[in-house]
Amino acid sequence: MAKRILALVSEAVSADALRSAVGEDVANDAEVLVVAPALNTKTRFFLADPDPAIDRAQQVQEETVERLEEGGVDAAPSATAGEEEPLLALQDALATYPADEIVLFTHAGGDRNWQEEGLIDQAKERFGGTPVRHVVVE
Repeated sequence: MAKRILALVSEAVSADALRSAVGEDVANDAEVLVVAPALNTKTRFFLADPDPAIDRAQQVQEETVERLEEGGVDAAPSATAGEEEPLLALQDALATYPADEIVLFTHAGGDRNWQEEGLIDQAKERFGGTPVRHVVVE
């Protein structure tokens, strides 16, 4: 039976990045749901203007799905762009997608450093019944 993986991304990732995270055999047989939180700038947040963040999240989801599919991984975007808060985006996705594993992709030197905000530890604590893996990609 294929492993169900929930991939949380802030930038598009490739099939190779997923393979490095979970192993080639698992990635090749996996079903992957891609969630991209609608990360907003502080200025847009205060102006209550989430549209650019939602548009960007949808683009990141679509590009990640394309890259995964091109690399031979069965992937689909979540039905909507994720919440602005990454943990809520995960929680929403898990309500309808019973993932066997969560993979959090962060980018070295990115503007939005989830590690500093404690996202990885919080996700492991909140979703303790589902293994959480963290991968830093270039």
